[in-house]
Amino acid sequence: MGRRSKNQLFEGVKVVDTASKGKTVAKTDKGAIIFLNSGVPGDVVDISTYKKRKGFYEGNIVKFHTLSEHRTEPVCEHFGVCGGCKWQHMKYDAQLIFKQKEVAENLKRIGKLDLPELKPILAVENPYWYRNKMEFSFSNQRWLTKEEVDSGIEINRNALGFHKPGMWDKIVDVDKCHLQADPSNAIRNFVRSYAHKNELTFFDPKNQVGFLRSLMIRTSSTDEVMIVLQIFHKEDAILFPLLDAVATEFTNLISIQYVINGKANDTIYDQEIVCYKGQDFITEVMEDLQFKITAKSFYQTNSLQAYELYKVVRELADLKGDELVYDLYTGTGTIAQFVAQNALKVVGVDVVPDSIEAAKTNAIHNKIDNVFFETGDMKDIFTEDFITRHGKASVVITDPPRDGMHKDVVQQLLYLNPERIVYVSCNSATQARDLYLMKENYRVIASQAVDMFPQTHHVENVVLLEKRNSK
Repeated sequence: MGRRSKNQLFEGVKVVDTASKGKTVAKTDKGAIIFLNSGVPGDVVDISTYKKRKGFYEGNIVKFHTLSEHRTEPVCEHFGVCGGCKWQHMKYDAQLIFKQKEVAENLKRIGKLDLPELKPILAVENPYWYRNKMEFSFSNQRWLTKEEVDSGIEINRNALGFHKPGMWDKIVDVDKCHLQADPSNAIRNFVRSYAHKNELTFFDPKNQVGFLRSLMIRTSSTDEVMIVLQIFHKEDAILFPLLDAVATEFTNLISIQYVINGKANDTIYDQEIVCYKGQDFITEVMEDLQFKITAKSFYQTNSLQAYELYKVVRELADLKGDELVYDLYTGTGTIAQFVAQNALKVVGVDVVPDSIEAAKTNAIHNKIDNVFFETGDMKDIFTEDFITRHGKASVVITDPPRDGMHKDVVQQLLYLNPERIVYVSCNSATQARDLYLMKENYRVIASQAVDMFPQTHHVENVVLLEKRNSK
């Protein structure tokens, strides 16, 4: 007997929930589970499946019968194509509900934790124009619509925008993105127009040829703007007129930089960045602190909401002024410096040397003399010797990447046995996994979700842990 076809049509199915990676979940009357790349909980739809897995299907919506009350009209013409804002068709208040729900379910299901009443998720004031950093890619392989393909007309394939999901070599040409405030769109469109007019070559990712590779635009809450143009090879006669044209058109740019990258990938963190005009940094301000942000700096992508996040961390840490604090995965030391005035001493650790150098520079600039920084892989540097050198911390703040903490770091935390741990996470699933490993020694006192990335499924969560033998 042959296998049943993976391509099936399910009619009148209700979308019941959201899932990981921005997907949604539909469930048939007979209990079949179907994961969708679109849909909003509450929609009633017909679905054509394209893949069958053990226990579930994957499919696409082919017809709507009822639209969810949570659905709204996307504001961006590129929605559904570029893949950047997977939830733009969902009302913002509904996004918050499902983000909070995901955090709670991960902590309960994966962490198997007894939770206090969760604090309401912190919303942003404006769910658009919030990103302070965007990276746009040049390509001579613009993604074409079906209508363009079927037209048979020769089309300019140069593009400056975002990678099409699932197509590493195709770029969606972006006219207006609603994530970064002006002058971001104007700068990107000017550079693309100049390149077309002057017949500059766009990068060919398959054949590794072409001149223009990527354009990074960084902005700050102080209204400073930096651009970093990445090129495949240096041609001063082409490069310098382009940068001069940008400087003339946008006279308020604080920093104009470029990087020559002849590697196969676009990563610039191992490349030299040249400052062409202005200074090589922009400045972020948070209360009485200033942070110099370079092209390679890590800084929370939503500046205004980062301040709200750090206030949550500071509140939960509840420092009295006599504590030694470890700030694990410190990045450029922003949290370490933000809480330093409330602590006796703060020690920050990160694996990226450039980040630690930036942390030290910013600490000196901010005249903070009770923070200390070390460079190293967390699982290798966070050892008994580290504790001997710096002293035994009573409070630990940890803000690991999406993969969470290495199991050796978790074990070392348990050995350190601090009074309180404030765990900041951009992935509540791996956060819950780590909390499960510590649940015998620590209990969850508070959990606060913070929405940093509206129109997407991503959400930050901050958890306060307290030793079980504490008062």
